[in-house]
Amino acid sequence: MQSPSGPSLPHTRARTVHWISTAAALGAVVAAAALVQPADASPTAAARPPAHPAAAPDPHAVAYPLTCAPGAAVDVIAHVSGDLDGDGRPETVAVVRCHSDVGTPPSGVYVIAASAAAGGAPRIVEMLVNPKEDREITDFRLQGRTVRATVLGFSSDSTPRCCPDLRRDYSWEWRDGRYVAIPAPAANSI
Repeated sequence: MQSPSGPSLPHTRARTVHWISTAAALGAVVAAAALVQPADASPTAAARPPAHPAAAPDPHAVAYPLTCAPGAAVDVIAHVSGDLDGDGRPETVAVVRCHSDVGTPPSGVYVIAASAAAGGAPRIVEMLVNPKEDREITDFRLQGRTVRATVLGFSSDSTPRCCPDLRRDYSWEWRDGRYVAIPAPAANSI
């Protein structure tokens, strides 16, 4: 008997077994394509993580340009490490000041990089806060690749050194081949 739409043909009705065998064949083709890769498809050196990640420079192994009292040591108050400039090698940023048993000497903030020579001492590559500016540093931290700190200062020479009365938040970022200081809006005196 002929259907109104034309003659009946064998295998025109899809059965479950047909769908399963079609899906299996399609899956085999996709799996084979995923396993077969061109010869030049190996990971490049840039995509591979380094075999031994570089250690961050030791902030205690640096000679800081501070003018301390004779015999006074340099104290590393705080430090953070990370790849700040995106070159794949970590830098260390350190807050340092001359040691004092009384009072709070001004602090300096320095960026330290590993030596270019194998086994060489780390070196200062940038000064973010000059200790000659008579500043104190608090709330020092690293967020991503941005260094952040609160910088405290004095409104006049008559302000007691125990009690800074100026406060401003700063961040430092690597931009266009250098570290850029980004001050937050000036706060009222504290």
